Amino acid sequence: MTAITPLALPEVLLITPKRHGDARGWFAETWSRKTLGDAGITCDFVQDNQAFNAKKGTVRGLHFQTAPHPQAKLVRVLRGAIYDVAVDVRPGSATFGQWVGAELTAEGGEQLLVPRGFAHGYCTLTDDCELFYKVDGLYAPDCEGGVIWNDPDLAIDWPVSAEAAITSDKDKVLPCLKDMPEARF
Repeated sequence: MTAITPLALPEVLLITPKRHGDARGWFAETWSRKTLGDAGITCDFVQDNQAFNAKKGTVRGLHFQTAPHPQAKLVRVLRGAIYDVAVDVRPGSATFGQWVGAELTAEGGEQLLVPRGFAHGYCTLTDDCELFYKVDGLYAPDCEGGVIWNDPDLAIDWPVSAEAAITSDKDKVLPCLKDMPEARF
């Protein structure tokens, strides 16, 4: 049975599919519309994405898409391990500006469901780290948004220092949450 655990922000879910193993290895059902629909998860995923990160300490995010093309994400690690983070960026939300994080590993098969209205980012905990994630909205560059990963007001407990983090030029200039234009989801 798939284990579904709400985190401190209950809309963000840690999903751990059951692995069925024997001497040959294991099998897991990583997405089932019925199983997760029975648990109230009704995302209609329309696109699969894959990312590779060569070095430990790579930070990507914090990213989101706004209306009319918001995205929920279901993230899992195919190789290596990450520290995965979701931040509530929904204006007017009682938990606006709060974050949760969870370690996802290829070995454990954990997945993080990041709902619409949450910024998403991660830090690689290993070299040669590969991720796979489903999204319920197509990529729309004109709807991209983001918050800088090391926003001091968010105080995310990242497993890497700002000096050691490997980030993109684009992510280095994202605004702090307090300076971000109000987003619609």
